[in-house]
Amino acid sequence: MTRVKICGITRVEDGLVCAQLGADAIGLVFYAPSPRHVSVEQARVIMAALPPFITTVGLFVDADPTEVSAVLRQLPLDMLQFHGNESPNYCQGFNRPYLKAVRVKPGLDLVQYAAQYAHAKGLLLDAHVEGIAGGTGQAFDWNLIPARLPMPVVLSGGLHPANVTEAIKRVQPAAVDVSSGVEATKGIKDAAKIAAFMQGVRNASL
Repeated sequence: MTRVKICGITRVEDGLVCAQLGADAIGLVFYAPSPRHVSVEQARVIMAALPPFITTVGLFVDADPTEVSAVLRQLPLDMLQFHGNESPNYCQGFNRPYLKAVRVKPGLDLVQYAAQYAHAKGLLLDAHVEGIAGGTGQAFDWNLIPARLPMPVVLSGGLHPANVTEAIKRVQPAAVDVSSGVEATKGIKDAAKIAAFMQGVRNASL
């Protein structure tokens, strides 16, 4: 089955619901302008409550390297996710597996982009909305994704229970990443929407 990451977790109860309903990973946002931002202390409490084998991903946007290092000294994050204009050298500088997010728009050569970030665990493909780093709830044209990218794709951007089955069947990603599509309000998840999303992912493999 396609792997699932649920991003923008801000509460223990939401992290636990994600785990109980079958998510593989949760995302913790360390980007102050985001409505889903968490402090190191909030993240520590959420991570401590999770059961084994849930991957924890820390999301950063053009953060100063000292800021990322400070978070890593305090939290045992499994993976990093870089959502800005971070260079390949920057992304590799923390000795932690990472995803590189790219906001997809016409004219962007994703094959070349993937080659630049060859050490990444995958490319996270998100919608391009001017001035917003992510979490927009908007989808992009999946036809812009090349058939053969040289690394795993994590599909993001505007996914929700009603479109995730089609998205997986069309794009065949290694994983999907959802945030606003399973929320009651920004930063607060909806258990029924998460359950419906997970069912949609399962339906894609039938």
